Amino acid sequence: MEHTIEKPWSRHYPEQIPASLTYDEKPLQSFLEESAQAYPEKKALHFLGKEITFHELYEQVKAFASYLQKLGLEKGDRVAIMLPNTPQSVISYYGVLMAGGIVVQTNPLYMERELEYQLKDSGAKMIVCLDILYPKVSNVKARTDLQHVVVASIKEYLPFPKNMIYPFIQKRQYKLVVNVEHNKDTHVWSRALEEASGEVAAVDIDPKEDLALLQYTGGTTGYPKGVMLTHSNLVSNTQMCKAWLYKAKQGEEIVLGILPFFHVYGMTAVMNLSIMFASKMVLLPKFEVEDVLKTIQKQKPTLFPGAPTIYIALLNHPSLSKYDLSSIEACISGSAPLPAEVQEQFERVTNGKLVEGYGLTESSPVTHSNFVWSNRVSGSIGVPWPDTDAKIFKPDTTEEVEVGEIGEIAVKGPQIMKGYWNRPEETDNVLREGWLLTGDLGYMNENGYFFVVDRKKDMIIAGGYNIYPREVEEVLYEHEGIQEVVVAGIPDPYRGETVKAYVVLKQDYSLTEEELDQFCRKHMAAYKVPRIYEFREELPKTAVGKILRRALVDEEKKKQSIDNQKTV
Repeated sequence: MEHTIEKPWSRHYPEQIPASLTYDEKPLQSFLEESAQAYPEKKALHFLGKEITFHELYEQVKAFASYLQKLGLEKGDRVAIMLPNTPQSVISYYGVLMAGGIVVQTNPLYMERELEYQLKDSGAKMIVCLDILYPKVSNVKARTDLQHVVVASIKEYLPFPKNMIYPFIQKRQYKLVVNVEHNKDTHVWSRALEEASGEVAAVDIDPKEDLALLQYTGGTTGYPKGVMLTHSNLVSNTQMCKAWLYKAKQGEEIVLGILPFFHVYGMTAVMNLSIMFASKMVLLPKFEVEDVLKTIQKQKPTLFPGAPTIYIALLNHPSLSKYDLSSIEACISGSAPLPAEVQEQFERVTNGKLVEGYGLTESSPVTHSNFVWSNRVSGSIGVPWPDTDAKIFKPDTTEEVEVGEIGEIAVKGPQIMKGYWNRPEETDNVLREGWLLTGDLGYMNENGYFFVVDRKKDMIIAGGYNIYPREVEEVLYEHEGIQEVVVAGIPDPYRGETVKAYVVLKQDYSLTEEELDQFCRKHMAAYKVPRIYEFREELPKTAVGKILRRALVDEEKKKQSIDNQKTV
């Protein structure tokens, strides 16, 4: 792809990053085979003390793929994976692809209603789940197309004596002991691998056309939609990621796997990248701040993809200074805006680089990022990745706005989805002449750096003024007492909407509404200043740590509706 001056960001690319790459036209799982051949004895996974080499990982993936084929999996069949970050989540993902199936990543936190919806919508024939989730799966199975359930357990990959102790911990923590019998339609993971032949029938995959993944979007605008991502979508985005991290060395990196793989960002920036890079993945099934700090000190990860809430939680842990985090060389933060204060503080603590990136499920997911080791712009999502084009359109059109003017961010490139599963109308709404309309409002400066102002749907219109929650949040994050904050527009009979801030204070810090109000009035126009503050212990979040603004707005509307009924 030719870069012309129309793409002003191309001038800023360091010489190590090509503006255009040559992409491997092959299935995603072939990178595992290549890493296993080149680095058979290198550690691929570290899980709570247990380590697995690339050769062992590849053999187990082949075993699982052969088992799926024996159960009748055919090319294009959907297989749901409902697991936290465990060895089974990596093995089943690549095993499904090797067998010719399409992965349907399923959040382990789903309740039965959400699980049933996703299984029905995707038409999944099989599911791999954790033993403690098996009762949920059993309860919905009859109302779906599921024919086979493979049940995995954390203890299967724990070293001795942890594997002996774990069932007791599980019983105490979840008040649940699940005994699963291996039979014709329910399969115990360890038995399945023991019985598998390891002989995988070759499946002809067209990387550009054939789907690797149905990734469901968060469903903030109604029911979740299955995003159709091809092998080429995922391969190209992972190769872009590799090119961006040009100082990282093949076969030598250690990647911290705390971002969940059932989220597209963790799947690309941790799992697929690690397999392609032949990096060791340090898997953490759950985000516990002290466990993460201990793991960083002990395992010495060099790359740490994350989300702002993860970095904020680590920085605010009272024992932070006791831990050595200096192994960390690079972090790309995604899924939510990265406050400048957090970036600066995290870089001071680790001496590594933390930069903000941007993307969507529909783009596999990354489209933009700041440069890790060269020029970056605070508050910006950076510049488009290689072979990725981006423009700012007038809302609901494909007409470009002037430089510096706010409009809807649109992106184009080899990582853009094929469309939404069984939803042609919704696909047509967001894909226009090859451009993906992101639903995010932003602008591009004269140097080609992009800035997200807010979600189109999150913009607050109060008393006729357009107010962008992110701008207000940035100001509030500058206050030394604030750990986390989210700003939302809530219904107001006079102004239409009014600005409300939900605030989590740092430990042992006290603040009043009046103090915050004075602070905000010093830093922004009066019409942007929150009219209401609510102090909370914590904020609702997605599994990847993105704060759920929409959930707070819905909660507020419900509360107001109840209050109105009382007054009637």
